Amino acid sequence: MCTLEKRGDIFYLTLTGSDEHRLSPALIASILSALSEAASQSTRGSVLVTTSAGKFFSNGFDLGWAQSAGSPAEAQRRLHQMVEEFMPVVAALISLPMPTIAAVQGHAAAAGLMLALSHDYVVMRSDRGVLYMSEVDIGLSLPGYFGAVVRAKVGSPAARREVLLRGRKVRGEEAVAMEIVEGAHDGEEGVAGASARLAEELAGRRWDGAVYAEIRKGLYPELCGVLGLTTKVIATPRI
Repeated sequence: MCTLEKRGDIFYLTLTGSDEHRLSPALIASILSALSEAASQSTRGSVLVTTSAGKFFSNGFDLGWAQSAGSPAEAQRRLHQMVEEFMPVVAALISLPMPTIAAVQGHAAAAGLMLALSHDYVVMRSDRGVLYMSEVDIGLSLPGYFGAVVRAKVGSPAARREVLLRGRKVRGEEAVAMEIVEGAHDGEEGVAGASARLAEELAGRRWDGAVYAEIRKGLYPELCGVLGLTTKVIATPRI
């Protein structure tokens, strides 16, 4: 499933195992539990890094589990269940009281890409792995909050068109040029090192997590509206 480890100020949430990290109800629940634990333990200067083991960051929802249901109606119900249960994960990341970094060591597809984009920063490999929204190719429409995530996190209309309407498989340097990710680095060590350096830099600012979360939510009003998140005023300045 996933593990959560704290090293100093930095939480490391790791999708474990060597498979595709398909977002089944069990894995979704495990991620949500880890995010809740990180939020409850956050202090000034906390940072979250989400990464994975193996070839994939996440290959999206567990469509195999849905299709094994035995009937088209039950398969549809299971798919809808995963869509509904994943939305709180996105909401938790958008409201998490600390900066967040997705260290994408491999492929991030469909809901797996949504998981990555729900972080403040994304770093990925330049030598392996792609970002890919497969829905147009496999015949699935987008959940409303998926579109809201992409509009919030991918600034260029041309880039959004390439990702969503052409199903383009975007590699590291392309993703940097399209301003989808923060940086592309060689190998697992390159990604791990870049994400750790960024995390240390952010942790060193010693920001108040609650204030950080409210500023983040204010940056994405449409997405927060879709997710049902509200904002509040915090006025405790540190001079």
